[in-house]
Amino acid sequence: MKLNPTERRRLFSIIAMGAISLLGVILFGVIPNSQAQVTYGFVLGDEWVLIHEWVLSAKHASLGFALIALVASVIGYFQFKAGKTIRAVSSVVGFTMIMSFMSWAAAGKFIPLTGLLQGALMLAVPLIFGSMAGVISERSGVVNIAIEGQLLAGAFAAGVVASLTQNTYWGLLAAPLAGCMISTLLAIFAVNFGIDQIILGFVLNVLVYGLTAFFYKRLLIPYQSTWNSGPILSPIKIPILSKLPVIGPILFEQTIIVYLMYAAIFILTYALFKTRWGLRTRAVGEHPTAADSVGINVNLLRFRNVMLAGAVAGLGGAYFTVGAVGSFNKEMTAGKGFIALAALIFGRWSPWGAVSAALLFGFADNLQTVLGIIGTPIPSPFMSMVPYVVTIIAVAGVVGRVRAPAADGVAYKRGESK
Repeated sequence: MKLNPTERRRLFSIIAMGAISLLGVILFGVIPNSQAQVTYGFVLGDEWVLIHEWVLSAKHASLGFALIALVASVIGYFQFKAGKTIRAVSSVVGFTMIMSFMSWAAAGKFIPLTGLLQGALMLAVPLIFGSMAGVISERSGVVNIAIEGQLLAGAFAAGVVASLTQNTYWGLLAAPLAGCMISTLLAIFAVNFGIDQIILGFVLNVLVYGLTAFFYKRLLIPYQSTWNSGPILSPIKIPILSKLPVIGPILFEQTIIVYLMYAAIFILTYALFKTRWGLRTRAVGEHPTAADSVGINVNLLRFRNVMLAGAVAGLGGAYFTVGAVGSFNKEMTAGKGFIALAALIFGRWSPWGAVSAALLFGFADNLQTVLGIIGTPIPSPFMSMVPYVVTIIAVAGVVGRVRAPAADGVAYKRGESK
């Protein structure tokens, strides 16, 4: 039977899931002889208790979860043969293989599962803001490689303003303005002058790196007590919701920046698919000539959307300073803007897809930290690689070929057919 490219990619995904599951059965279940137990904790504070701890045999748990993944892969193959979707199967395989790995790696240890998920959400905050910025910009037809610079500018502005005013909310207000300033440069040169957007994005990142490093050395270090010692946001408990078992402390015991992230996700999803602005945005990203023919000012809309995207990314940058440590450190974003771009691609340029991918990367990042703290047989340098390895696998292996908006990265000049 001859398969089309989409079917071949789906079949390859099923084969890859089956191979990984089989490898997990061998490595995590058959080879180890440890009889140690792994304990998962589900209570962080004073939330209502549904289950306090879950104690499992490390060997049996790792083997059992891997076998479930293997069975799910086989089911996925038959679903593929029947022409059905395999998304649910992919989710089951992913979840069970993660649980299999954790049960093996944490043999004889305690994993605070609720705390692990709470930390994963917090680490995903800048990634989600960055990927939302990418959705706005690239759905409009402008490639936003400068997300890293926008995050860093937002972190710098939030940290400095919060330090000078000793008020975190002034820092939160400064962050999107700083991100917007960087995206304005992107809009001017990419939209108005048609400069190559990939090169321009990297140049802007280098510019922000250089400026923040200069001011960090000349101003923030010598006068740290005044310029670089700001307060941080305190968690806000939502009454009743924060008491819910497991999900309460994860979702509803967070800082205001996380609640702003929730709002941004829902507002952008609704606006992009349910409003006139969203229809026009998608139009100029897919077929700007057709959009121009019905009276839409393509470049003006692109310009405004790129500025909006920068403001969203800048707000995400505030997480690094007022949302986490209070002070600014040189290059503290550490490539998170590029991981946000990977989440955007992994999520197929959709808000919820990008959010899911960002949460996956945040979980991988926090997992390597937790496993490093509790002690595992895996060398720490390898564990530090986990978030980036997951990024590469997700974009290159799992996603396969995806289609960006048709006019993404293509400058538009009125009267020229694209």
